[in-house]
Amino acid sequence: MAHRKSSGKRRKGQRKILAFLGIAVLTVGLIVSYFLFAPITGSLTQGEYLYIRTGSDFESVKKALVTGGFVKDTKRFELLANETDYPNRIRAGRYHISPGMSNWQIVRLLRSGKQSPVKLVITKLRTKADFVRLISTKLEADSTVLHQMLRDNNYLAQFGLDSNTALCAVMPNTYEFYWNTSADKAFRKIEATYSDFWNKQRQAAARALNLSPQQAITLASIVSEESNKRDEQPNIARVYLNRLAKGMKLQADPTAKFASGDFALKRITSAQTSIPSAYNTYYVTGLPPGPICTPDGRTIDAVLAAPKNDYLYFCAKADFSGYHSFAATYAEHLTNAQAYQKALNAQSIR
Repeated sequence: MAHRKSSGKRRKGQRKILAFLGIAVLTVGLIVSYFLFAPITGSLTQGEYLYIRTGSDFESVKKALVTGGFVKDTKRFELLANETDYPNRIRAGRYHISPGMSNWQIVRLLRSGKQSPVKLVITKLRTKADFVRLISTKLEADSTVLHQMLRDNNYLAQFGLDSNTALCAVMPNTYEFYWNTSADKAFRKIEATYSDFWNKQRQAAARALNLSPQQAITLASIVSEESNKRDEQPNIARVYLNRLAKGMKLQADPTAKFASGDFALKRITSAQTSIPSAYNTYYVTGLPPGPICTPDGRTIDAVLAAPKNDYLYFCAKADFSGYHSFAATYAEHLTNAQAYQKALNAQSIR
């Protein structure tokens, strides 16, 4: 009888121990689960993208996590990072950290190297400095290296370009890059779009106009600055082609503005047209040595499709519609120009 009571007590004791152990295991499991999977993102004070520069060490990553408000507790993050060997597997890039992510999710993302690509939108740029500024703002690419590349004729020769025509390769478009793309790789990817654009048909069209692709782009850059009216761009291109054929100076106002460096000018005067620059077509005969902006494909095609006519002049219309009046003779052009100058004076535009 005493033996059965003792045995019963032992079984009850064992059950209590097992229950206690079960609770303890469950508690530990919950703690570990919370440690691994509970939301730990902070205030995200610098947005939802974490940027890890090339060559960063673990201390730099932790600093970026804290500075940007990506994690609340770096100690917990560091413990898990060490367990997964992340300090030895750091991969540069741009990573999207969503609100509510856990330690485990952040570490796994950073170890994977799965970046969020950057969409780089290139529209009209006027100078190489504009291009460098855009690239170095959106990507990790070193601005100094990119500046040097665009001045290095040996580097540019592999693309059939030089320091004057370098921007011919930069066509307005939307490009996708990884943030840590180098200056060289960024330029090569952009140049590939330019190379694809110049297919056999377009090259043949340029040759028929006695232009190289770079000259066609240079002319298109002037046309682009003269008018954004698509329907008159081919006629503007033909004016300049006719002038080139006759050996006349192009006398394109946008080139004088480019030579001045003041792109806010609304009225071109002798102060600009007299500037001694290879880019000022009032000063030199023929095309500038390179483009004065980055024209889009449609404007380049407008140049290649310029219709046959005898126009040698054009002038902005006095109604400020953005369109132009075209003329084959100087006398007709002078009448158009006087009407426009009168309209400018009436509006006090100087």
